Amino acid sequence: MDTQKTNSEAPKIRVVFMGTPAFAQSILASLIDRRYNIVAAYTRPDKAIGRKQEIQESPVKQLAGKHAIPVEQPERFDEETLRKLKEYKPDMIVVVAYGKILPLSVLKIPGFGCINIHPSLLPKFRGPSPIQNALISGEETTGTTIMLMDEGVDSGDIIAQKVVAIDADERYPELAETLANESAALLLETLPAWIERRITSQSQDASQATLCQLIEREDGHILWNTDAVTIYNAYRALYPWPGMYSIWHREDGQRLRIKLIRIACQKQSPQTTHRLGEVFELGEKIGVQTSSGVILLEEVHLEGKTVAPIKEFVKGYPQFIGSVLQ
Repeated sequence: MDTQKTNSEAPKIRVVFMGTPAFAQSILASLIDRRYNIVAAYTRPDKAIGRKQEIQESPVKQLAGKHAIPVEQPERFDEETLRKLKEYKPDMIVVVAYGKILPLSVLKIPGFGCINIHPSLLPKFRGPSPIQNALISGEETTGTTIMLMDEGVDSGDIIAQKVVAIDADERYPELAETLANESAALLLETLPAWIERRITSQSQDASQATLCQLIEREDGHILWNTDAVTIYNAYRALYPWPGMYSIWHREDGQRLRIKLIRIACQKQSPQTTHRLGEVFELGEKIGVQTSSGVILLEEVHLEGKTVAPIKEFVKGYPQFIGSVLQ
């Protein structure tokens, strides 16, 4: 394919991009590479993170800055924000994981509409964190949807969709990268046809809609009275944040959080009986008993220590074998 020729074929429209995380950054990068005229990038305000509360710019802001694209970070869409947005004269607004609900006053501005990319096969998994929810649910396929935004939450008419397979051991970062790439490709394929009115949107079947479970830090606390497959799917979804952890009550009375950095899943329980949450040797491996099946530990992180392969960890803490995690 002649890249220069392909890049020159981007429709001559004015695009405002709205997004915040790395997933959105990937989509913005594809539009820049295809030489779309990005007249402004809207992203969430900078925030302080970590123990040092250092101010960090969003991935979208960082990329926009490298390409001299004006950046706007409004707290809300008040009259002044709307006035500034109208000054950019957008023909289209592309929204990807922006993190703000757009009012009708914004949706009405661009002639070609506000186009949103949502990494699920809508109407399934409406709302935030659809990638994590697909993994938690043990889905074998997911996908990406390009839709025309309305005032609802991911309820707008569908313009295009693509199905994406999920590998059995795929975790959030790998699946997010795959979906970002597939979403970018679908968007670049779809936009010219949409602008030239060669395709139309189709309404969603609201009766089939499902909503995402919100992801919170405490969701990473493992309940060992659930089965190994359920725990493993949650691990895949919650890696690296908030991560899966359990509480280890040491013989000296200390109550320590232990994070499971890398694990595997064995669906069948061993013939010998173990208590729920009990750590035991399973041949050359170290397992934890669940209600059905075993979680195999590979790398762990004890609070205050460094990440360690499970064999090294057990050498340093032999009493870990036989303990019951909670």
